[in-house]
Amino acid sequence: MSEHTDGFIQGGASGPALATAAVATAAGARGADPVRQALLDVRLEVAKAVVGQDSTVTGLLIALLCRGHVLLEGVPGVAKTLLVRTLSAALNLDTKRVQFTPDLMPGDITGSLVFDSRTSEFSFREGPVFTNILLADEINRTPPKTQASLLEAMEERQVSADGTSRPLPVPFIVAATQNPVEYEGTYPLPEAQLDRFLLKLAMPLPGRADEIEVIRRHAAGFDSRNLAAAGVRAVAGAAELEQARQAVAAVEVAPEVAAYIVDIVRATRAAPSFQLGVSPRGATALLSAARAWAWLSGRDFVTPDDVKALALPCLRHRVALQPEAQMDGVHVDGVLASILATVPVPR
Repeated sequence: MSEHTDGFIQGGASGPALATAAVATAAGARGADPVRQALLDVRLEVAKAVVGQDSTVTGLLIALLCRGHVLLEGVPGVAKTLLVRTLSAALNLDTKRVQFTPDLMPGDITGSLVFDSRTSEFSFREGPVFTNILLADEINRTPPKTQASLLEAMEERQVSADGTSRPLPVPFIVAATQNPVEYEGTYPLPEAQLDRFLLKLAMPLPGRADEIEVIRRHAAGFDSRNLAAAGVRAVAGAAELEQARQAVAAVEVAPEVAAYIVDIVRATRAAPSFQLGVSPRGATALLSAARAWAWLSGRDFVTPDDVKALALPCLRHRVALQPEAQMDGVHVDGVLASILATVPVPR
């Protein structure tokens, strides 16, 4: 991936380079922190089935560490669904997939009350949202009413029906895929729902070398429906993930770094090209993601470079361009990159 698409920018290095650096850092401390190494090994397992998406895998791991949700954007056929399925297998987590369509109803996702003729009572039948990783496939192909049915699950980790709140499994995240909004038959996600996603990760078409590797694997008999045959195995689980979350929560954030995050967020509100800047929720999301990235990189403190590395995927879906800027061909990532280049970096 290029640094203009994946958003993992640090010292001019792109996402895959950062992923490799993190692996090297943690590999030297395998005995010191087996939990970190186990999560980094997840990336190696995913690579057995998915080619060239290191940055996206890193983003999904960060979301799991932060109890956040991820929006994956890309044209059909770039392995968005396969990536989520393989990640679930490598983490030994339950996953369910919902294909979002124009006629999908809220109860098809969250569940509904069903009348039992034997007992003459209504009972709740759980929907696919009761899982560890919910793959919301092509989420922007369903109307806003159905999209909004996920809001409570994403924010409160529960589903309410008939006056009863039912907790979702732990861990729980939504990994939603969407086609670019310019495609026919799509509905823009409501701003309130977009703000619930920790990261928005762009998945571009693969480079020539990666695409050749994809074809080579399929020619050799790769079957995306049989991940076990591809050698994908579980190298971590819910217990390791919970330990990692506790370690991430202990990562230190200096006052200067916290102020740097606030300055970046406030700069988006003052940018002439934006009609909507980043909310305080976006600032806390950037803080959480930077802490997770710092921990994955083998550090117990956050640096300004960690903040820069996660700024684009954390903020790009929380801003809106002015109509004039859209007409002039201005891109959100370009404006955010300019802001990162102008906001003073603490020493």
